[in-house]
Amino acid sequence: MATDKLFTVVGTSTLDGVTKVRFANDTLRTKVLQKHGHTDINLVELDTAMTKLEAVQAIQSGDEFASAACQAAIADYLDANAPKVKAVATPTATKKAAPKAKATAKVAVDAELEDAPF
Repeated sequence: MATDKLFTVVGTSTLDGVTKVRFANDTLRTKVLQKHGHTDINLVELDTAMTKLEAVQAIQSGDEFASAACQAAIADYLDANAPKVKAVATPTATKKAAPKAKATAKVAVDAELEDAPF
């Protein structure tokens, strides 16, 4: 994340049919969201101030956010903002490929023997 800001209020709201996760430091944010046309506003106050990722993880299993739209918004946020785990390179035994057989002797085919019967 780009910032280390902490939030005390987190939840979801729907605007034009799209549900998103919302962050604030005061529950008065509800009034601002209503004023701008948001519906299904569901904000909860956290016990302690948290980063955005911590806050979303904290509400993920909350009963207030059990609806499919809320869970989809939370999952989308976590998918987009969860830290990516880098794969650790493990040393592996390298197998050497078997050497290819080399043609060391060329067989000269006699033109007369080509058409000879067995």
